[in-house]
Amino acid sequence: MNQSFWGVLVVMLGVAALLLIVFFQSVTNTDEHNSQLLKEVTEAAMWDAFDYSTYRKTGEIRINREKFVENFARRYAENASKSREYSIKFYDINEKPPKVSVKVTSSVTGNPGSALSATEEPVTVTINNKIDAILEVPY
Repeated sequence: MNQSFWGVLVVMLGVAALLLIVFFQSVTNTDEHNSQLLKEVTEAAMWDAFDYSTYRKTGEIRINREKFVENFARRYAENASKSREYSIKFYDINEKPPKVSVKVTSSVTGNPGSALSATEEPVTVTINNKIDAILEVPY
């Protein structure tokens, strides 16, 4: 009887460990996905907001602020995970020279070990990704 309880304990600890591994893997993958997405979307939105008419007339390199915000929000919403909550904050957008500072906060909610714990409280992890980008135009 005593050895069967040890067997049950080992199985329960194994299940708890697997649940923790799955939860932290989800958080890590989310962070990596969000940082790559932030980088790619920022660059693409800056190129979409590039003011070609001003560049042709005067040779000035500049972006349109409203166009950048619109394109960034659209592109990020298309590619972000639908099961998470995101908060996008634009801290600094310079039209000339083209420079932007964007911060994206995402919340991941999970319940590791819900089958084993006495409380059913979810764990919320907040991930902050920030980027400062300057548009480089080749001459």
